[in-house]
Amino acid sequence: MTITKGIYAASMSVFNDDLSLDIDSTINHSEKVITEGCHGAVIFGSTGMAQLISSNEKKKLIDKLNESKFKNNIIIGTGENALNENIEIMKHALKNKIDRFLLMPPAYYKYSDEGAYSFYANVIQRIPDCKIILYNFEKLSGYAFSLEIVERLVKDFPDQIVGIKDSTYNLYDKIKIPNFLIFPGSEVKLLKGLELGNSGIISAICNVTGALARKVFEDF
Repeated sequence: MTITKGIYAASMSVFNDDLSLDIDSTINHSEKVITEGCHGAVIFGSTGMAQLISSNEKKKLIDKLNESKFKNNIIIGTGENALNENIEIMKHALKNKIDRFLLMPPAYYKYSDEGAYSFYANVIQRIPDCKIILYNFEKLSGYAFSLEIVERLVKDFPDQIVGIKDSTYNLYDKIKIPNFLIFPGSEVKLLKGLELGNSGIISAICNVTGALARKVFEDF
């Protein structure tokens, strides 16, 4: 399915008392933010505490999404550091006919643009039937995308690299790639971004204020 322009909540995860993932409540919350005004929701982004949730729990939630009428409005964040675990989550989502992903490069270890390129190239080589939004969040991953690496990835993988979530804010006002989705990570950047030709936002605050952001988007 195509990822469209619009307002997306970086949806939160809900946990049980034993700190296991409450799958039903997590999905219900994502559905709620969509009914309240968001075009869609990203499950298992940084707000969704993706790196603290087991791969097994993520797979169970992806299976459960088949029951949701908003399944096609959901983007899955993989939230894994290991290459093979990212690929495993993405393959499981594809089995459930979900091909839309927010994919951050690995955290903790330092690497260059070449390292980031190698990471995405390896993912795409093994999962060519995917749509990837790059996740630029230096404070979390330790790596900031350069304009050059984004342009190179889009040039080499135009069918897979379809957009970027820019929470580092070093690129949303610089990228000029035709038909490339650009989502700043904050409502503070929404109006300016739209004026620059951005596609909307993916924001944690939309868990609460999605309707207001949607009004700005529609009025613009």
